[in-house]
Amino acid sequence: MILTQYYLECLSRASYLVGDETTGRAVVVDPRRDVGEYLADAAAHGLTIVGVIDTHFHADFLAGHLELAERTGAWIGFGDEARPEFPARLLADGERIELGDVVLEVMATPGHTPESISVLVWEHAGDAVPHSVLTGDTLFVGDVGRPDLLASIGVTADELGRRLHASVARLMELPDAVRVLPGHGAGSACGKNLSTERASTIGDQRRDNPACRPTDVEDFLAMVTAGQPAAPGYFVHDAIANRRGHGLFDPARPARPLAVAEVDDLAGRGAVLLDARDADAFAAGHLPGSLSVPLDGRFAETAGTVVDPDRDIVVVAPQDREEEVVTRLARIGADRVLGYLRDPDAVLAEPGRTQRSERVDAAALAEMLAGPDRPEVLDVRNRGELAAGAVPGARQIPLAELPRRLDEVARDRTVVVHCAGGYRSGVAASLLRRAGFADVRDLAGGYAAWAALPEERRRRADVAAHLHHELAVAADWHPDLPARR
Repeated sequence: MILTQYYLECLSRASYLVGDETTGRAVVVDPRRDVGEYLADAAAHGLTIVGVIDTHFHADFLAGHLELAERTGAWIGFGDEARPEFPARLLADGERIELGDVVLEVMATPGHTPESISVLVWEHAGDAVPHSVLTGDTLFVGDVGRPDLLASIGVTADELGRRLHASVARLMELPDAVRVLPGHGAGSACGKNLSTERASTIGDQRRDNPACRPTDVEDFLAMVTAGQPAAPGYFVHDAIANRRGHGLFDPARPARPLAVAEVDDLAGRGAVLLDARDADAFAAGHLPGSLSVPLDGRFAETAGTVVDPDRDIVVVAPQDREEEVVTRLARIGADRVLGYLRDPDAVLAEPGRTQRSERVDAAALAEMLAGPDRPEVLDVRNRGELAAGAVPGARQIPLAELPRRLDEVARDRTVVVHCAGGYRSGVAASLLRRAGFADVRDLAGGYAAWAALPEERRRRADVAAHLHHELAVAADWHPDLPARR
């Protein structure tokens, strides 16, 4: 048996190649759109990819089933509750796919989505115990899939959560030794407590995973729905596109270099300027109206949080990394990249061409908070991160919710944005500037830098926040108080 896991750090997601060396037949499970690695590995092992299985209609990426089928002639398989709008093989619970002595067995495990399946892998058809189970987004190492992502398209978290409870219980009936190979790891928005480990066993999950312990269905629902991170805006787009079908991604088609005059024209007609350079380079100088999403981070997911996949995009990329930007955007279905700025270093060095953005350190923020002109502090971390603490008086709006909640942020004051370490805050600050906020800064080092300040400096900011709140309450009763204070 050949069983290979492919892991994308920036999306925290895994796909798999399963093949039988004796027959040369193989199946790929949950592929990404740039399919070259699967094809190269299959060729190296003398395998022919005969089938592609998606464990469900993914929301966090655009799957590569169509690309692989086009390149190999393989059939495309989904669980039999799926209703894809393209030719596909619907796989029934218990159905066995014989690759030779290696056998795959379909296991219906609805809950994350109605059509979710897991795939049992038998190394030898006569084995008493399966080698492993590919659990998709039903079971992760340390967590289970969230049941709330389809609420916006008519499927309730309560309905799916009850089915997920039964599916997890069914998986826990497998023998302890069965390896668990999930669809995601730590960092994915498809769950909240995912481990950094990329594999486990049923026995270990039965013992260590709180969501896998026997529990009442109501308690299970409360556990798996509470504290989930805000879902990026592109999730619904991708879930629908994976069901309907989409255009094929061709990584061999190069992105188009654009002169600055072309970039200006496209931006004037509504294209989003997406700057993928690092945060310091962006702060030093960028094209007006640009969104900052640094490439060296959770680039694709973050870009999909602040850019509608249906919008035209012009890229400002780090030198010689333009094709990487295009590929990573394609993985989430952001295919409308019109091109990239040719020679950005030269363009951005032209006098008067760029804008700068301001970053502040934690000490400077503490002084601002203790002073008379208190800024609006915007915390863009997810709700589950607030347990680590918070900057006094901060307004909390997760980055994934910020595009639709901009009206909640004060426009008449300086805004200082922070996250945990500084990556998301730079993105959020650029989004606010693009939306017309006049004075926006982001906190270098994020909340970690704030927490590292001496306690006395943080206490002064806390006292000032309390007084500010008391004055605001008093102003509700005495409208002339702000003028007198």
